Amino acid sequence: MFERIIRSLELIKASWRILMEDKKLLAFPIMSGIVTLLVIATFVVPLIFTDGAYSLATNSVTGIILLFLFYLVSYFVVIFFNVGLISCVHAKLNGKSMTVREGLSAAGRHIGSIFAWAVVAATVGLILHMIEDRAGFLGQIAASIVGGVWSLVTLFVVPVLAFEDKGVFSAMKESLGLFKKTWGESVVGTISITLIFAAIGVVGLLLVLGTLFIGNTTLFMVALALFIVLVAVLAILSSAMQGIFTVALYTYAKTGSAPGIFAPGVVEHAFAPANRQQFGPGNI
Repeated sequence: MFERIIRSLELIKASWRILMEDKKLLAFPIMSGIVTLLVIATFVVPLIFTDGAYSLATNSVTGIILLFLFYLVSYFVVIFFNVGLISCVHAKLNGKSMTVREGLSAAGRHIGSIFAWAVVAATVGLILHMIEDRAGFLGQIAASIVGGVWSLVTLFVVPVLAFEDKGVFSAMKESLGLFKKTWGESVVGTISITLIFAAIGVVGLLLVLGTLFIGNTTLFMVALALFIVLVAVLAILSSAMQGIFTVALYTYAKTGSAPGIFAPGVVEHAFAPANRQQFGPGNI
């Protein structure tokens, strides 16, 4: 287990190096976040001015429809910009250069597949939300477990859609197959990236709470504002690094070799299946 953690940290350092070499990658999660906020405002503001006549709850047909539409638009936005991000990362890992505009154009060429995948993701999200609402505490646990598994087995759907031009269901099948071959250390790597940024966020939150003991309201408000900025920055960095990680893992899973930009041995060890089975293009 200790070796897996070490390899995951090495992978994170490699991903960070790529991000620092190509900071334009941050543009995609930033744009995604801004548009997502606009989507939230679009759905929430009308609810405020209708005095609760409509809601995103699942206790009515109208609420279910609105919630599905909210999920659909939100997922579409996130997936669209994610395709742009991974397109730029994929180009860089193959020794090419792609601008932000070209990345967005690449996403635009897959608009149909992006929408179809957003429909599937929104449907699953709605079902999980309904389970949480109607099954109480146990439903929340079940939804969390199912949601976590779903995220892992569909890890490669977006790269497959973007790089192989397959349909959604073929991409889901391909993603499951690739995940089975790289489930070991790859899971540790994905979780490690999330945990590192979450840990930084927790430290920031503790510092904010610490200002309460000083008793200075102004200091607390300043600390709170800085914490909000910190959370936004961490979310952007985490999203970009997850994109780099996913593309590198996808590339290795498909070709059996690590992208040349990574230090020798880093990706091979980090992405090796638990049974150390060797595979290449001929047996994917």
